Amino acid sequence: MYSLHLLLRASPAALLLILCLQLGTTKAQEDTTSRQLMTMDLQMQIAEASEEATLVLKVSTELRECMVIKSYLLSNIPIEGSFNYKYTSCLCDSHPRSFFWDLQTNSTVRITAVVDVIRELGICPNDWAVIPIKANRFSITKSLP
Repeated sequence: MYSLHLLLRASPAALLLILCLQLGTTKAQEDTTSRQLMTMDLQMQIAEASEEATLVLKVSTELRECMVIKSYLLSNIPIEGSFNYKYTSCLCDSHPRSFFWDLQTNSTVRITAVVDVIRELGICPNDWAVIPIKANRFSITKSLP
């Protein structure tokens, strides 16, 4: 009963402030849930059946904060050369990244492009980077004929 009495004594300005703060908090929570954490697109450029193929992985995010990412490829059969290169980079919403790999194979191969969000200093400016709570590994798989 005493708390109800205090609520009735509160000024209209204080009540309006509390209402605005509540509405602002709900709006901020809605904005963060609608953003894409990671968007990946894997493209394969093949000249002819037995020639070299180029894989292009495009990675972007809609988060306002930057992330340190490590990108690499996996396959169901061993492949030598630049296929084994691992790229570490800073991913921000204003700077999407593209990674390139050249490979040559004589058989059909399933390739998975993997992006891990990692904790590493000296990659992002001012070392301001976030690590997602729920997921830190993303992948996309395609077959190379």
